[in-house]
Amino acid sequence: MARRYDSSTTTFSPEGRLHQVEYAIEAINNAGTSVGILAKDGVVMASEKKITSGLLAPARTSEKTYKLCPHATCSVAGLTADANILIDQARLRAGRYGYQYQEPIPIENLVEHVCNYKQAYTQYGGLRPFGVAFLFAGYDEHHGFQLYQSDPSGNYSGWKATVIGANNQAGKSLLKSEYGSAKEEEEGEGGDEMKTDEDASEVIEMPDLAEACRLAVKVLNKTMDGAVASPEKLELFTMKLDEDGSCVHKILNEDEAKAVIAEVDAETASAGDS
Repeated sequence: MARRYDSSTTTFSPEGRLHQVEYAIEAINNAGTSVGILAKDGVVMASEKKITSGLLAPARTSEKTYKLCPHATCSVAGLTADANILIDQARLRAGRYGYQYQEPIPIENLVEHVCNYKQAYTQYGGLRPFGVAFLFAGYDEHHGFQLYQSDPSGNYSGWKATVIGANNQAGKSLLKSEYGSAKEEEEGEGGDEMKTDEDASEVIEMPDLAEACRLAVKVLNKTMDGAVASPEKLELFTMKLDEDGSCVHKILNEDEAKAVIAEVDAETASAGDS
């Protein structure tokens, strides 16, 4: 029964599913992993670089992390060719908003625009969904640093830490246990009393940038199918504010990435000894 609905992106199956959108999401689950972590003083994004051939010339720019405007960046998991179209749309929207209103575009406004564009490709005939998921990282003066995830259906959501791409469930389970310091002993206090958003935010203490970088490497170690982490196989990106309040985008060089990996290896070894 389901096969007759496979080729259409605009027709629901009797179970209420859009199979082509689900297949696009499944394609992303086989792509290189990307991790996003919100820190006290910035955002960290780490990506797995899949090397298909040693004969390929090294890329001059990152193939996983793209700057959208001075205060926003995205990380890609899926088809890079599809991502390029959406990245162009995001850059165009950010530029037009800045020209029209003479101020930087709010991050959620930018994410929503890209997701509306993606959603249209699931509703009109003759089109196929974009086979790409994004992690958006950015900063604005109203809400500070923010991290969003979006998928081919056009849905988006805000996160403190998340993973997209291959083995993302294993990465998310590690983040649940490692991100911040959950005060489990306080969960039983208060019985069934309702908790506000402020109460929930107090449970988790956000890490700083250095801790977030180490946690991102730990997640990639778990999701990369036993491969040993190295600067050639992963890319670390940080966003923070400088003294003037401007966003600084930085992809860690080989030596800096090696130092972070060495810290993680030392921490893992000491934990194993104890």
